[in-house]
Amino acid sequence: MATLQELLTANPTPGEHPSWPHVSADDALWHDLAEQLQQGAVTLLGLWGENRQSGGVVRVAVVDEAQRTGAVVIHDCPGGQYPALSKSHPPAMRLERTVHDLFGLLPIGLPDTRPWLDHGMWPVRHPLGGQTPSPALAVPYPFLGAQGEGLHQIPVGPVHAGVIEPGHFRFTAGGETVVRLEERLGYTHKGMEGLMIGADIGHAAKLAGRVSGDSTVAYTLAFANAVESVHDATVPARAVWLRGLMAELERLANHFGDIGAICNDAAFALMHAHCSVLRERVLRTAMTCFGHRLMMDRIIPGGVSNDLVADGEVALKDLLTEIRHVFPALVELYDNTASLQDRTVGTGIVDPALARQYGCGGFIGRASGRRFDTRRVLPYPPYDDLRFEIPVLTDGDVNARVWIRIREVEQSLSLIDQILERLPPGPVHADLSQARAGEAMALVEGFRGDILVWVSLDEHGRIRRCHLRDPSWFQWPLLEAAIDGNIVADFPLCNKSFNCSYSGHDL
Repeated sequence: MATLQELLTANPTPGEHPSWPHVSADDALWHDLAEQLQQGAVTLLGLWGENRQSGGVVRVAVVDEAQRTGAVVIHDCPGGQYPALSKSHPPAMRLERTVHDLFGLLPIGLPDTRPWLDHGMWPVRHPLGGQTPSPALAVPYPFLGAQGEGLHQIPVGPVHAGVIEPGHFRFTAGGETVVRLEERLGYTHKGMEGLMIGADIGHAAKLAGRVSGDSTVAYTLAFANAVESVHDATVPARAVWLRGLMAELERLANHFGDIGAICNDAAFALMHAHCSVLRERVLRTAMTCFGHRLMMDRIIPGGVSNDLVADGEVALKDLLTEIRHVFPALVELYDNTASLQDRTVGTGIVDPALARQYGCGGFIGRASGRRFDTRRVLPYPPYDDLRFEIPVLTDGDVNARVWIRIREVEQSLSLIDQILERLPPGPVHADLSQARAGEAMALVEGFRGDILVWVSLDEHGRIRRCHLRDPSWFQWPLLEAAIDGNIVADFPLCNKSFNCSYSGHDL
């Protein structure tokens, strides 16, 4: 079995792909790739389709974490078919089901042939492919069963209490103990990849920033990095450092929100209140510094749209001082509240082997021993010039996921300090108005984990095709495993400790 580097050397695809080489695969090479995925030699980062008159293609992004190299492997689909990777590598299954829903490309040997994003409510089937008329009536979705005496099913959602995105969860339980959880997602499908087609890069950047609003900085940064790679553009140094500043502010706001919300689901409202105050302080500081609480549309291809305001550094330093004064006491409160620890310790465990198999990123993966952070493994500016640690635990429970967030808060504070110390003067945007055709991929570390954006530009500089992959694609399946053997009442706590994105997943 060839290594990834050997595949890159022996099977190059014409064209310039300096950061993410592209490889054309025949069936033999595709089989080698499947073996590498199955054995854990490489990690699956994404799988997406593309419609062509010849029958279409599928693309698979993989990374060799040990060698810190990655590639995009391309397989033609004559007759609209290709060999399913999910036969031997289950993490590919939902992605392959989605490719079939959107493009009509059929993975031969797919173990689960049910639709995934297509709920039978679209006017056409395969909207990015053949666009055949949809059946008049939606086909019922058959949930998987479970055998055992006294088992019963509990349907939850898709509409939930409170302000929360829709998703359906089908529990099979014996008494209060969960023996199977199956998710049904796709309710927030927006047709994002279809909306991207034909858009200019400015409008497409705005669409990218709305895939999952809580990660708008990370998504627009990934999109901008990919477009800039096509243009071979040099982003002004000040803009690069401002992008890092925004990314860490976004990480802080979301981690504070998550820590408080997890404690709230364990009926410890005091932590929720204090963490909500800290989150609000971060958002207000972002508004002061960049003119938007979420910093939406502030990162654009070529740089940033808004420079830091004149008194922005003072506001940021005041924020860091306040957090460092308040947060340690909250960490101590969390750690010393026995009733809270009773709920979080040992609950919702993700096995480290499962986290590795699924390439699970972010705080979920790092709480289960997977030491992967794009900022370190596949570094991009400004993180390739910053000092920071990657916190890792192996317990894999709700408590570990809280502690990873706590440690990442501490690292983000240090990163913001470094950025403010080294923030250079100068312009904040480079001109990308000259049309440039080509394709490129970028990977960025959002607060949930690695976000992938692959973009292809036509000769007019418009979007020919753009694929955006949220880290939740490889995290949602692990929630089903984490709740197994726990009681039904602990599901909200497990779910909140994951905090996967519905919107980011559903595209």
